[in-house]
Amino acid sequence: MKTLTKLALAAVLPLAMQVAPAADCHPSSYGPNDEIGAANLLTPEVVRQAVGLVKTGKTYPLAVPVDKNLPAFRHRSFRLYNVQVGQQAGKSLGPNKFTFNDELVNAWTGVGTQLNGIGHIGIDNVYYNGNRAADFVTIDGVTKLGVEKVPPIVTRGVVLDMTAYYGKTIVPGGTEFSVADIQSVLKTQGITLRKADVVLFNTGWLELIGKDNQQFLEVEPGIGMEAAKWLADQGIVAFGGDTWASEVYPNPHGKDEFPVNQYMLAKRGIYNLELIDSRALVRDKAWEFLFVLGQPLYVGSTQVNINPVAIR
Repeated sequence: MKTLTKLALAAVLPLAMQVAPAADCHPSSYGPNDEIGAANLLTPEVVRQAVGLVKTGKTYPLAVPVDKNLPAFRHRSFRLYNVQVGQQAGKSLGPNKFTFNDELVNAWTGVGTQLNGIGHIGIDNVYYNGNRAADFVTIDGVTKLGVEKVPPIVTRGVVLDMTAYYGKTIVPGGTEFSVADIQSVLKTQGITLRKADVVLFNTGWLELIGKDNQQFLEVEPGIGMEAAKWLADQGIVAFGGDTWASEVYPNPHGKDEFPVNQYMLAKRGIYNLELIDSRALVRDKAWEFLFVLGQPLYVGSTQVNINPVAIR
């Protein structure tokens, strides 16, 4: 009877209503129209608690400087041009000899320290909350899940120093952080995770920039799927660190491409923060801090360059 009922409904329902659910689609717990995922956890109470962490007022910029020489993922590049419009051959403007510098940037938004939004990574062209690429991806950007929808991320940040845990200045590429590893570092540093945290990993990987760019891009240490699922279950808003993918690479368990990013962004709506410079935080043993990010509102972009700030 159930089968006959389904067949009968299929015969009368419009075609658009008969479309099967997207494969491996994980509906958002925040509702069918949700576009910001774990950012829903950023309540006024979370912000008030995070502000209470500020004791000294010391600030830490968490971005790396960006120029044309910064190594970037595969096809990406960054090029800045200074254009002195109307000032060729030493000309100036007006009787007061006004001159100015103007910059034109030709670059991918995923170069340098960046916020990867939940519309950035999909599973067979299906993205967060079951959004199909055919329905929202255009040459002018995405019409859903863009970074302009993401509210300011103001919350508690924690940094886990994996260099101390492994006793290495630079954690070897291919090292996978397990749940036990993370829990051990948390215990050593005397902190626990809270809902709506931003969790960052310090691996020493930034030390390779300009010294061994090839190694920097070919491999990296980071969390695997076991740790990703555990972190997601703690209710974090974002994960990341000083590497370019924020997960162990290459995938040590098969040929899947960036499975952690797929899981965290497409399935759990958790943001990825890449190339975060946490070295000064580690030197000061500032394991928890107020994390503040107001990203550029590039309409239709799924990722964007950022310079978040930690305050302790």
